[in-house]
Amino acid sequence: MEYFSAYHDSPISRILLVANEVSLVGLWLEGQKYFCGTLDSKFGPKPELPILKRAREWLDAYFARQRPPISHLKLAPIGSEFRQTVWEILCEIPYGEYMTYGEIARETATRMNKKSMSSQAVGGAVGHNPISIIIPCHRVVGSNNSLTGYAGGLATKIKLLELEGVDVSRLFVPQKGTAL
Repeated sequence: MEYFSAYHDSPISRILLVANEVSLVGLWLEGQKYFCGTLDSKFGPKPELPILKRAREWLDAYFARQRPPISHLKLAPIGSEFRQTVWEILCEIPYGEYMTYGEIARETATRMNKKSMSSQAVGGAVGHNPISIIIPCHRVVGSNNSLTGYAGGLATKIKLLELEGVDVSRLFVPQKGTAL
């Protein structure tokens, strides 16, 4: 599969977008953890590619607080069936709301016909989301309303939640932990 890229400057970071001819496969903030982690091939710049142009327009609308629908973009994140299920659930979290890792684990277990699912496994899938912002992994918090984990950094997670109208005063950054 051949991939193409474009950069986009946003209010939070420079963003790398990667796509095949028709679908967005990656969106990474500059310096983010797991940068380009799902891609095993090289890609070259092609900012005029229609899907990359639509993705940049989507991001502009998002940062202008217009709440563009995810359905306006054809997404093709690369990952296992389990990760795909988790990312599908993330796409269903409405703007201005959030879910816990535990809630996502229960929903993932239901969709995969399993008795239960580990919240830690869900955390791994959320953390390796290859299309951040658009697949809104920033809308996931700990069961105690802690702002644990975000590959783009907790300060960025807070900015994105605030941009979407979340009252972040009900959330907190833990002082220690493995997901900071």
